[in-house]
Amino acid sequence: MVHLDTNFLIDALVAGSPQESALAMWLVSGEPVGISAVAWGEFLCGPLSPAAEVAARQMLPVSENLTRADAEMAAGLFNKTGRRSKTYADCCIAAVAIRVHARLATSNAGDFAPLAAFGLTLA
Repeated sequence: MVHLDTNFLIDALVAGSPQESALAMWLVSGEPVGISAVAWGEFLCGPLSPAAEVAARQMLPVSENLTRADAEMAAGLFNKTGRRSKTYADCCIAAVAIRVHARLATSNAGDFAPLAAFGLTLA
């Protein structure tokens, strides 16, 4: 299973992008693709075109909720990785991916690299 980070989903909706190619490969091969409610909410903050929103909704009809246990794990990840400014949402996205045993597809691997030591696998 692969979960999409917000920036990966945005980039995957750009025709000809490497992210579009990777996503198409996963979908064609039958790889389950998902997204956390946190990443989905960030995506909807936009800016995005109506067509991009429709395409994303068709591709990802549901999102994985953030549970209390996920929030607790995210707080731990945040604290263990240096309380980096503006990274709590990334920690929430990572916590959900870890819980559902999904690899995380992101266009900003450097943002998530510190979380690999705590169980996050990047796609």
